[in-house]
Amino acid sequence: MSALEPRDDTDTPPLAAQPPATAPAGGVLGRDYRALSIGIVSVVLLIAFEATAVGTAMPVAARELHGIALYAFAFSAYFTTSLFAMVLSGQWADRRGPLGPLATGMSAFVLGLMLCGTAGSMWVFVAGRAVQGLGGGLVIVALYVVIGRAYPERLQPSILAAFAASWVVPSVVGPLAAGTVTEHLGWRWVFVGIPVLVVFPLALALPQIRRRASGPADPAAPAEPYDRRRIRLALGISLGAALLQYAGQELDWLALLPAAAGFALLVPAVRGLLPRGTVRAARGLPAVVLLRGVAAGSFIAAESFVPLMLVTQRGLSPTMAGFSLAAGGGTWALGSYIQSRPRLEPYRGRLMVGGMVLVAAAIAAAPSVLIEAVPVWTVAVAWAFGCLGMGLVTASTSVLLLKLSAPEEAGANSAALQISDGLSNVLLLAAGGAAFAALGGGTMGAVHDVAASGTTGSHPAAFAAVFLPMAVVALAGAWVAGRVRTR
Repeated sequence: MSALEPRDDTDTPPLAAQPPATAPAGGVLGRDYRALSIGIVSVVLLIAFEATAVGTAMPVAARELHGIALYAFAFSAYFTTSLFAMVLSGQWADRRGPLGPLATGMSAFVLGLMLCGTAGSMWVFVAGRAVQGLGGGLVIVALYVVIGRAYPERLQPSILAAFAASWVVPSVVGPLAAGTVTEHLGWRWVFVGIPVLVVFPLALALPQIRRRASGPADPAAPAEPYDRRRIRLALGISLGAALLQYAGQELDWLALLPAAAGFALLVPAVRGLLPRGTVRAARGLPAVVLLRGVAAGSFIAAESFVPLMLVTQRGLSPTMAGFSLAAGGGTWALGSYIQSRPRLEPYRGRLMVGGMVLVAAAIAAAPSVLIEAVPVWTVAVAWAFGCLGMGLVTASTSVLLLKLSAPEEAGANSAALQISDGLSNVLLLAAGGAAFAALGGGTMGAVHDVAASGTTGSHPAAFAAVFLPMAVVALAGAWVAGRVRTR
């Protein structure tokens, strides 16, 4: 069976790459791994800072560009293009090593930031986010391949926990810094100021990746050509997701045409790119891949609307709205740290089920602030618990994926995991955005007028229509989490 073909869920899972007998001792910050660990964690730190900063600046950017109705597009454009880039990155990394897709992805990421920062209309801004998505898709899969190749199995949970921990400082500093810059200098500086942070992580990580993880997984094996079928399927899944997102925003009878075309492209693409049995949550690798999508999609779709809800409904400033999510970075890292403890390995399945219950409860509790009597800090507390659950779940899915993947399949399977993540983000953002627009969310007044007057918007039901269905999806993820272990 080719490494790029979908695996039947009845196959015996291959063992992950085992470290050589002479593998260096020490942890991820030991002498042998220190430079590599600091470099790749710094890359994640940059991406984390961008994500938290963009979430804070987005409501003001959408208002000034007259694009509140396209608010969900600004998020889903990133995930739509990243779907194609993930498949390309998986093949690229398996055949030539992760160095190329990582460097190219960081370059595209920076270019997308500059496009967003200089945008004169909301559609140009969305295009910039799409370019960012190309870069992010290349980078994230390449990083997983680096972990699978460069680190022995005993260190992989620890470096993945370090990835989660790298979100702590951006979660605290990012909203405050981005809100301050947005209010005093303008939202554009949030985007054009981030690229200067790229130099250090690349300078530190790239030489180490070249030494430890460059080249094909098996240098002695003949080089395989790129699987053009998978590339076509990747284009289909990206275009299909974009058409569904567009149809969800239009909300008229003509929108049924792009919706039907989107489904026609997505169905064969999903069947060809994800492990067989993913849709029905077959035990083992398929359930792991599905769980990642259910968790990420429901949580990100809900979180994308939290700052907008707090600004327009409760009159918070962009800084305070973004800062309400700050504690989540610390609890996410805590959840990831908990799952990395060796003595908890036998209970990983239960930890993942509990994590999804926490996520569902947090999403369900967030729209309670639409009631004036409910304190605004309720969102911060709820989201802290939700992020704890996400830390338990997302890091565990990454650990299980690497354990269930042969070395030559690490890129393809990592791409499948990220495709599930990104596709669910697009689909659930499209559904949430459609519900939001249908109930009048896109017709709300200017964000700064609402915040300045301290009054609430007139369409709280538009936000409830986003959060409550996402809570149901997250609760379904608790059932999927019970199937990640084979009997």
